[in-house]
Amino acid sequence: MYQPTTEELKSIEEWFATYDALAEQGAIEQLADLAVFPMNVVTDVPDGHAAVRQWTRAEYIEAMRQSMGGGTAGLDLRSTRTPRFLSPNLAVVETEATMTIDGQDHQMHYADLLVRTEDGWAFQTMVQGGWGHGWDPAKRG
Repeated sequence: MYQPTTEELKSIEEWFATYDALAEQGAIEQLADLAVFPMNVVTDVPDGHAAVRQWTRAEYIEAMRQSMGGGTAGLDLRSTRTPRFLSPNLAVVETEATMTIDGQDHQMHYADLLVRTEDGWAFQTMVQGGWGHGWDPAKRG
């Protein structure tokens, strides 16, 4: 297993600090600038099978507009992220988050594949269970 340096770990933390600040502002176009497209999106459908898609930049922006609205400002959101480097240029970052809405805690658990580009880290794959309603189940072959 690749062991990241302190600087490599710091670079992931800094990338997420930028991402979180943009998400708080609802700056969806700028969030899209932090990604590589087409983006892989992986989830599951209610019957328990996986579902996968590839989003264009426009599809990502539309999905984020629907889910984020004006941003995450004002939400009580707490996250713990665990980066797992596969190499100096590939990192899977697992996030456990709690969001409090109207006094109720909501747990989220997801992962992102970050890839190092010439311009720095970018996310290329998003994985989170439970939001594939209406998506076709994945098929092999």
